[in-house]
Amino acid sequence: MSEQNNERSWAVIVLPVLLVVAVAGGLAALGMNQNQQRAAVVEETGLEVRGNQLGMQLVKVPAGKFVMGGTQPEQQPQREVEVATFYISAHEVTQAQWYAVMGYNHSEKIDPRRPVEQVSWLEVQAFLEQLNRLENTNKYRLPSEAEWEYAARAGTDGDYFTGDVGGLHRYAWFRANPNTGTRPVGSLLPNPWGLYDVYGNVWEWVQECWHPNHAGAPINSRVRSGGDCARRTVRGGGWNNQTDMLGSAVRGSYQADSNDYNLGFRVVLNP
Repeated sequence: MSEQNNERSWAVIVLPVLLVVAVAGGLAALGMNQNQQRAAVVEETGLEVRGNQLGMQLVKVPAGKFVMGGTQPEQQPQREVEVATFYISAHEVTQAQWYAVMGYNHSEKIDPRRPVEQVSWLEVQAFLEQLNRLENTNKYRLPSEAEWEYAARAGTDGDYFTGDVGGLHRYAWFRANPNTGTRPVGSLLPNPWGLYDVYGNVWEWVQECWHPNHAGAPINSRVRSGGDCARRTVRGGGWNNQTDMLGSAVRGSYQADSNDYNLGFRVVLNP
């Protein structure tokens, strides 16, 4: 049996056991239980945090306004956007959480603490449908582009919430050895609103169909209509990217059915 098949067999056998630990005790990568995680974010940011039965920690992002976009052609024109309050997961969805909902895990680097990857936008929609059923709600979804960028900036207005690239390695897992891949979520420092791995680790799906720029985009945080819906937008950069592919305004796209080894996501919960 190949090494890859051995890894996947290990996942089938071991992940259910590790999942119990991850959900009951909180994310092992942080070495805290759920209540401690929540208390730490609240103390640091003053923002409300709520959890769910998968161990997700969701930060309540305050309503406000910000200037969306950047200097690159696909990030233009910049405009002021009004954002309604929402909850967003502090961490990228882990392999343990994905397995708990979907019953399989075809990530490249098997580890229940790492972000799930090799999941397409279409698969993520199925995950959200199942998660809503599990949580007896209809409020879980992907963020809009505006929501993602607003949460990533966390009140800052530069290319990076860190101010410059100098300290980026303390907050973002990027330019990694190809044999290393992702890291367990929450291994580095969070942004000012308590969100981990906003840059790097995995590119994060958002809801929108792909638009080549922001021309004609709404001035609120709703999902933009239209566009090339065979492709979907991704944000934040991945573990194998250089710094120019990270940042609050950086945009990319993949086919909606792509399941690349640096594609993951985080979820939003409507209030």
